Amino acid sequence: MKKIKLEIIGLSYSQTQSGAYALVLGEEGGKRRLPIIIGAFEAQAIAIELENMTPTRPLTHDLFRSMANAFNIEVNEIIIYNLLEGVFYARLICMQGDKRQEIDARTSDAIALAVRFGCTIYTYEFILSQAGVVMDENSALEGTEEHVEKQMPSASVSAGSKLSENELSSASSDELNEMLKRAIDEEAYERAGRIRDELNKRKEKNS
Repeated sequence: MKKIKLEIIGLSYSQTQSGAYALVLGEEGGKRRLPIIIGAFEAQAIAIELENMTPTRPLTHDLFRSMANAFNIEVNEIIIYNLLEGVFYARLICMQGDKRQEIDARTSDAIALAVRFGCTIYTYEFILSQAGVVMDENSALEGTEEHVEKQMPSASVSAGSKLSENELSSASSDELNEMLKRAIDEEAYERAGRIRDELNKRKEKNS
């Protein structure tokens, strides 16, 4: 079965489900997007690596990478290989010398590891046909949240950040950067994600 290469398009905070995030993957060279609802911890694990944040202590996915490196295990690729009742299934394709091993993983964990190992994410045509959304280049994230929440209405997520939208919008960029640093130091990664999203909105607005 032919594999289709995916790339991370974006990660947006859900305005309707507290603590939920929509991770959007895109078909390389195509307009189809694969939106996946993930929990706050996994979203922050992905965002921290994408934004080059450095936690004060290693997260679970960082620990996995350190152990894999210590035992000369390479994660070569990630495959999202199935979709059943709204749940995506993924595998890590690992190599230790000449030995190949496939390991089942939650899709959110697999992608958190993919960004750490710098490996490629793949899926199959039948999954994109079932769950993919066709979008133009200017609306990569628009509408995906509603689509994915309809797909997975019972997704279990953690409590949201205590920061209000008003607190974020009224703070200066310098204050937000200081809040971001403090949130990372306190290992409050969901709060850090909210602050990072606000900073990114301002950067896009000013660019």
